[in-house]
Amino acid sequence: MNNGRVLLISVFVVLFFFVLVFKLFNVQILEHEEYTYKAQRQQMSTEKIRPERGLIFDRNNLLLVYNKNDVSFYVDIRMAEKNRKYKPKEKIAEKFSEVFGKSKSHYLNLMQTSKKHICLEEKVSSEKTLLLKNFRVAGLYAVDDPTRVYPYNNLTSHILGYVNTEYAGTNGIERVYDKLLKGEEGIRLVEKNALGETIIVAEKDTKPALPGDNLYLTINKSYQSVLEEELDSGLNYYGGTSAVGIIMDPNTGEILALANKKDFDPNLYWQSNDENRRNRSVTDTYEPGSTFKSITIASLLDQNLCRLDETLNVENGRFKFKNVYIRDTHNRDRLSVKDIIVESSNIGISKLVQRIDNETYYKYVRGFGFGNYTASKLPGEANGTLKKPNDWTSLTKTFISFGYEISVTPLQLISAYSALINGGILYEPSLVKKQIKRNGIVVNEFPPIQIRRVISKETSAVLRELLASVVEDGTGKNAKIESVRVGGKTGTSQKLVDGSYSKAEYNSSFVGFFPVENPKVVCLILVNSPTVGRYGGAVAAPIFKQIAQRIIDADINKFRIDDNNESYIKYAVNDVDDQSEIKKKHINNFVKSFEPAKSIIQKKVMPDLKNHSLRDGIVLLTQLGIKYEVKGSGRIVSQSIEPGATLKNGLKCRLECEEITVNGTTVY
Repeated sequence: MNNGRVLLISVFVVLFFFVLVFKLFNVQILEHEEYTYKAQRQQMSTEKIRPERGLIFDRNNLLLVYNKNDVSFYVDIRMAEKNRKYKPKEKIAEKFSEVFGKSKSHYLNLMQTSKKHICLEEKVSSEKTLLLKNFRVAGLYAVDDPTRVYPYNNLTSHILGYVNTEYAGTNGIERVYDKLLKGEEGIRLVEKNALGETIIVAEKDTKPALPGDNLYLTINKSYQSVLEEELDSGLNYYGGTSAVGIIMDPNTGEILALANKKDFDPNLYWQSNDENRRNRSVTDTYEPGSTFKSITIASLLDQNLCRLDETLNVENGRFKFKNVYIRDTHNRDRLSVKDIIVESSNIGISKLVQRIDNETYYKYVRGFGFGNYTASKLPGEANGTLKKPNDWTSLTKTFISFGYEISVTPLQLISAYSALINGGILYEPSLVKKQIKRNGIVVNEFPPIQIRRVISKETSAVLRELLASVVEDGTGKNAKIESVRVGGKTGTSQKLVDGSYSKAEYNSSFVGFFPVENPKVVCLILVNSPTVGRYGGAVAAPIFKQIAQRIIDADINKFRIDDNNESYIKYAVNDVDDQSEIKKKHINNFVKSFEPAKSIIQKKVMPDLKNHSLRDGIVLLTQLGIKYEVKGSGRIVSQSIEPGATLKNGLKCRLECEEITVNGTTVY
């Protein structure tokens, strides 16, 4: 009996031995490659190397955006459970409590979960990460989790945008240039031990990450600060639902500052709603009101369809046109074309626009960029509304002439004004000056891009002086600055509420520039639904003045006119000290008056321009259709076309000017 049991046990042992041998043979010989692959997969893995995102600077090399190399700490719960006898959870909770100042129970509760992985601390600074450098526990591991830092918080938020949780650009420059900024991911092969710790990195199989390129913007951080501070102050004083401000270099289309109020902090973007994150300077459209009169008068002057000195009947402020009443805020009997703009007469501009045919007027308006995208590349840009002439009613052209039945974005309008005053060239608005690699190599530079010529240089020169008169004598007086000549145009338009024009809700705006003689800065201010005041001259113009004054005071030499500049056109007849009767006597004796332009045109002879101010001479030559070239500054001392010469088409007159002093007073 005992022998039988021994035999049975022996048989089972032998069978078990053969099964074991077969299994080992199967694992080591027949399925060697498969099990080797599985083992390597458990020990070897590939990790992506996140590239460092490119930095962003302003035009003066001031850093606007950078990165922090933060780390997030996780626990693999399964790995911690397998090594329970070493009490990894206890050790982790104790150490993290010591480093981060939270209770031990806080971390233990986090690890009591059915999830496979749990985050204990995210975006830990490099300083605290060093405190955990030599801490090794089963299941604990760290992941690079960089933070995008916007050191000026809300400043430039709508320009820069932000990055989302995936570190991808969202809105603004971050989104538009995401591919350039994010760089290229790298990859590395790592081997881990039973605790999940990395023990070997295969250097030969590592592909390093390539950092993103740095961007240098056209933005001037100082201008941006001034703009945002004054928009905040303006909203606080005048009230309103929101405000938009843009500062641009009219000679290049470079955006020097752009802001929307209310705004958001890109560091904490999730705390703001969509309304505050929206860049209203390009996404929102509005009817521009009287600021559009400058576009209308420019097209008429460019076509020689009006003269600044001719007068029109403006119907004492109330005019019936095709069964619709057009009204002015001032009750005037007659106004010159110049004063129609200076006093912002709806009636006057609506009568003048009848002189230009629909197709030609549409081409000018379209030429200034309305009804089309500006090519700024900013996300969500709207193209506004400009109907084609075939869709116009008998009233459309009239309403467009003073800024209704057309919708624009603030960026479109300031781009158009740049063309009005820079000599007639429409530029693409730009935000980026250059793209540079981390090693300093310049990859791309982005020079100004001219789109088209919209009006002639001569028309542009007249517009500069005309818009200066708006500030000096008209509705824009609240934008006047003593140290530098300013030009601009006010605008007030009723808002559409539930399909009809509101009598309580207005868009108040002002577009101004300086210096008039050689514009270097143009600035648009738009306040939505102000509660204190409603007109652009009373709300937006004072905000512009504060911004302009601070910019000028910070660098007065930049905006001081150079007397040796041939493009300089100085105008100071109205700036003479009125308290000095002696000075007034000499100046009044010195200055002559032109006979009416209408009379000169009828005679068809060249007038005598000598001893007149350069401004008056240019205005008259423009009315006569004569092109001009200017040398020097001051009063006209000679002209290439002699007085009395017969006028004909295609003439060009060279004017030479000098400053003249009478009894110690310079007369311009």
